[in-house]
Amino acid sequence: MKLASLKQGRDGKLVVVDRSLTLMVSAESVAPNLQAALDDWVQIEPKLRRLYQALNNGDIDAEKFQLQDCASPLPRAYQWADASAYVNHVALVRKARGAEIPESFWTDPLMYQGGSDSFLNPTDAIRFPASEPWGLDFEAEVAVVTDDVPSGVSIESAPSHIKLLMLVNDVSLRDLIPGEVAKGFGFFQSKPASAFSPVAVTPDELAEHWRDTRVHLPLLSYLNKQLFGKPNAGVDMTFNFAELIVHAAKTRHLGAGTIIGSGTVSNRQSNGPGVAVAEGGLGYSCIAEQRMVEILSTGSVKTPFLRNGDRVQIEMLSDTSNSIFGTIDQVVQLT
Repeated sequence: MKLASLKQGRDGKLVVVDRSLTLMVSAESVAPNLQAALDDWVQIEPKLRRLYQALNNGDIDAEKFQLQDCASPLPRAYQWADASAYVNHVALVRKARGAEIPESFWTDPLMYQGGSDSFLNPTDAIRFPASEPWGLDFEAEVAVVTDDVPSGVSIESAPSHIKLLMLVNDVSLRDLIPGEVAKGFGFFQSKPASAFSPVAVTPDELAEHWRDTRVHLPLLSYLNKQLFGKPNAGVDMTFNFAELIVHAAKTRHLGAGTIIGSGTVSNRQSNGPGVAVAEGGLGYSCIAEQRMVEILSTGSVKTPFLRNGDRVQIEMLSDTSNSIFGTIDQVVQLT
């Protein structure tokens, strides 16, 4: 099943979208918005699924679905917790400054609580003052949305709480991160509003590509229409989503509509610390990784962070090359 939220008020208008992302039907008769649906998922999900089946079968009047009309599937959320499940990403960033990762990073997930009171729409511009771009970067990720998760949830029960999946652009301000991390209290100013894919999908839409609570498909990132990265989201994910949920719920209940991110998708590459797509590699899901590899390889940085007018696109394709979640498509506007 595929769901989206049209721009309307603070929480959007819930619509059901067909498998090809071309048609939609209002779900207002079932739930006014996605948060309301998640609050009562056991009762609401079957009704939404019947709408989805009717829409795909052509048994219901439908409207054209357009990405530019979409808000984030959850325009605001009670909780947005982002992990760093791909330890290769962490290792690259630390290695470039001569630091090794602690052994605990392989057994205990990194996670921070991001701002969730408002998210960027999937086609919104990324706006910052031109005088202080702050090392603007994108980070391509996968995320899950949960129902109510009890504190202390078991690893066996955690997968059943995953109701939807989305893609993420976790916008990051790299020049602000070192100072914040040095304080020992985590990210705040360095992590502005994130953007999510236009469509959220239920795990069954991924068929055999959803297993062991990982998405086994390439995550595609484009910078100015050039393929920047294509790592497989199911490879080198040190902690799967079930493990991330267990970590997040160790001492607290997670409310319905909690979003948990994977962190920057990153694959190890056998012929070096990382290889750009243009050089035959899998590329990167953020600019910072490419810059780190440049430092390790040549001793200097060649690739700039995002500049005015740059365009970032993030999507994931099915086996038949159809977009699964729609495209996050954002232009940088430094004013």
